Amino acid sequence: MKILILCNYASGLLTFRGMLIERLLAKGHTVYAVVPQTGEEKELLAQRELERLGCGLYQVSMERRGMNPLKDIKLFFAYRRILRAATPDFAITYTIKPNIYGGLACRLARLPYAANITGLGTAFQNPGMLRALVTALYKPALKKAKVIFFENEENRETIVAAGIAERRRTHVLAGAGVDLARFALAAYPKERTETSFLFVGRVMREKGVEELFQAMELLRKDGLPCALHILGSFEEDYAQRLKRYEAEGWLYYHGYQNDVRPFIANCHCFVLPSWHEGMANTNLECAAMGRPVITSEIHGCLEAVVDGKSGLLCRAKDASSLYAAMKKLAQMPDDQRAAMGEAGRRHMEAVFDKRKVVETTLKVMGV
Repeated sequence: MKILILCNYASGLLTFRGMLIERLLAKGHTVYAVVPQTGEEKELLAQRELERLGCGLYQVSMERRGMNPLKDIKLFFAYRRILRAATPDFAITYTIKPNIYGGLACRLARLPYAANITGLGTAFQNPGMLRALVTALYKPALKKAKVIFFENEENRETIVAAGIAERRRTHVLAGAGVDLARFALAAYPKERTETSFLFVGRVMREKGVEELFQAMELLRKDGLPCALHILGSFEEDYAQRLKRYEAEGWLYYHGYQNDVRPFIANCHCFVLPSWHEGMANTNLECAAMGRPVITSEIHGCLEAVVDGKSGLLCRAKDASSLYAAMKKLAQMPDDQRAAMGEAGRRHMEAVFDKRKVVETTLKVMGV
C-alpha cells in the first residue's frame, strides 16, 4: 500500500511516530509524510531524517497555531492537490488541522483514513464559540474515518458525547508509547546537596508553569534546598521572569534540547503540572528512565503515575497542591525516591511500551 501521513510537525512525527513509520516500511508499504514548510533547524533536520528512513515528503504552508480562515482554506486545497498527485491507498492524520482539513480532503477523495486526536487543546476547555466551531468542523471531517484514535479515555468520551464520532469507530491507545530502549533505566543520583526538579515542555501557562514557580518559591521559603531545571521553548513571554529566578539562584533554563536524556538522568524528580494533555510523553520518558513523576490529576497525565508508588498526583491549577507534593518528594530519603522511579519503569514496561502501541495501531488500522 501507499500510505500518506499528515502532521503539523516533522520533528514530532519523527520522535513519536518514527517507529510506526519504520514498521510500515518493513511491512512493504510505501510511506509519504505531508509536513509544514519551515525554516526551523530542528524541523529541517527531522525532514532529512525521515527521508533517511525511506519516507517521502510533501510540504504545505500551514499556520500551526490559531485559526485563519483564508490560510486554512488554502491548507485544505493543498491537501486536495497532494492527494491527487500522490494517489495513496490510505492516509493517517495527526493533530487538529491535519485531522480537520486532511480528513475533509480524504473524505471527498473517498480515501480510507485514520485520524489521531492527540489532545483536545484549549478549544474544548471551555464552552464558547471556539468549541462550537471546532465541533462543527470535526463532525464532517471525522465522519468517514475508518478509525479515530485517542490517547486517553476522557478525550474519547468528550468527542463521543459531542456527537462528533460514534464509539464503534474509536480506539484508545496508550498514547504514543515510550521507546524503552532509548529511554533506558538510569541509576538514581545518590550524591546531592539539593533536590533537582525537572520540567520539560513549552514554557506557557497551560503547562502549569505559574503554579510551578509558586510552588518553588514556597519550597525555598521553607528552607528546603531545591532547584528547578527547565527545558523547552517559549510560547509566552516568560524571559524576564526566568532571568530573575536564575539570578535568585534556584532556576536553570536550558532552552530547547534535542536530547533530554542527560537532563532526566541528572534529576531527582520530573514535574508536569499541566492543565490538559492528550498523553504527556515527557511523563512517560522520565518514568521509563526511573524518575519519580509529579503531575496533574487529569487524564493524559494521571495514567503515567501509580499514585504514591511511582510518583505523586496533584490538582491542576492548584499551586498549594503542587507544593505539597513537591515538598513530600523533597523530604523523602533517596532509597524511597529511587524505589518510586523503579516502580515507574515497571509501569512503563507493562502499559506504555511503544512496540506494543505500534503493533496495536497497525492491527486496528488493518494495514
